[in-house]
Amino acid sequence: MTEHQNINSPASSSSLGSTSATAAAVVAPEATRPWWREPVMWWVVGGPSLVVVASFITLGLALRYPDPVLQEQASAKAMQPAKEARNHAATGGK
Repeated sequence: MTEHQNINSPASSSSLGSTSATAAAVVAPEATRPWWREPVMWWVVGGPSLVVVASFITLGLALRYPDPVLQEQASAKAMQPAKEARNHAATGGK
């Protein structure tokens, strides 16, 4: 049957039996698989799970190898732009 023929047309009535059998096969649901056999489920659950595991690894590394605390004080000249910005923000740009 070509795609331009109508199902109810007389030309297609001879193949109506095979068409209805095919349609019944299409309508019948497939055998359901368990949830762990669905590949899409592993993408949906696996991605966030991988991020959680990576965050715990990062936390462990951060606790084991902390950054050293700097004891030096910054010079007044180095702090000048920060003080100007703070004062500018506090006065509203005046």
